[in-house]
Amino acid sequence: MNYRVIIVDSNKQQSETMSITIRGAKNFEVLATYTSPDSALGQSTIYNPNLFLIDADHPDFMEMIPAFVDTFPNAEVLAMTSGWNSAVAYEVQKTGAVGTILKSYRPEEIEETINLGKKRGKTDPARSICFFSPKGRAGRTTLASLLALNIVEKTQETVALIDADLQFGDLPIFFDIEPQHTIVDAVHDIKLLTPIAFASYFHEIKKNLYMLSSPDRPEYAELIDAETLIEIIKLAGHCFRYLLIDLPAGFNPISLAVSNFVDTNFVVSMINTGLEGEHMRRSLDMFRERSNLGKANYPIFTRVNPCTDEERFKLEMQIGYPLTEIFPNEYNLVSMANSGRIMKDLPKNSVLVKRIDELSNKIISGEL
Repeated sequence: MNYRVIIVDSNKQQSETMSITIRGAKNFEVLATYTSPDSALGQSTIYNPNLFLIDADHPDFMEMIPAFVDTFPNAEVLAMTSGWNSAVAYEVQKTGAVGTILKSYRPEEIEETINLGKKRGKTDPARSICFFSPKGRAGRTTLASLLALNIVEKTQETVALIDADLQFGDLPIFFDIEPQHTIVDAVHDIKLLTPIAFASYFHEIKKNLYMLSSPDRPEYAELIDAETLIEIIKLAGHCFRYLLIDLPAGFNPISLAVSNFVDTNFVVSMINTGLEGEHMRRSLDMFRERSNLGKANYPIFTRVNPCTDEERFKLEMQIGYPLTEIFPNEYNLVSMANSGRIMKDLPKNSVLVKRIDELSNKIISGEL
């Protein structure tokens, strides 16, 4: 594609330097440079541009980005910053711009950023959903995996699974893959990464479905703190439209930090010994006490037998909260997940898969 570029930057000298860099590249033509966003907005129509590079370091320029997006619907808008800043990049996402790029860019990085933004899908901030369970073997990883597959199939937008069960994550087993990178690599490089570089740390499971694997040795979990993991999730939000994060079982600094950061929490427990209702109630109480922003926490029970409305009502009376969903016990499906056959032999007509389908519809529509 040939890019007809207009640069809008508060620093005239820097604008000229960027202009020289772009002019020397194939498929790029600089039409004009402006130090005033108002002038650029008013005069750019005569040039018929298809790409704007706009200074996001300057608050006044940032405020004008939505106007460029609305006025030039057939042009791409990229925000430029001197250094990567997750907060600024997040605000840029809300403006409708296709992405954020560092001012020290190479021309090919412009095209890579545009392509990443288009592949990601909507320019809205990513949906971030975590899966928490009071104890292990609750079915949260199976739920996350099935929802990821379903959302990709329905939306064709990009979905990333992040295995934040740092000691004993097993998402790669579910999909029978051997990722080249793990979350440890991302943490090590986080201060150097932009979305373009970070996207390569994710293993492509199938078209539009990606995974960032947990560490391949339990002791490596000590290399990852909650603050850095949050930065990983923030950066992933600029690469993918949906983030599904599998947490370790139980309350710990990682699970608490992530569940407080994301926009949606699924609290998952498996009916087994009869004590799960109490575990669920105590977990939901703790989430409610910690959440001061009105964040919704959605309780889900798996292996419910019989999986009926009557049984659902009994569980709701036991925990004192309305249930988001109950899933039946399907040993065959669990066996498929544990053996890496979850994409190959998934029984489309099973009750569990149908309820997963309904749950994903609510996520996609924003009901949850």
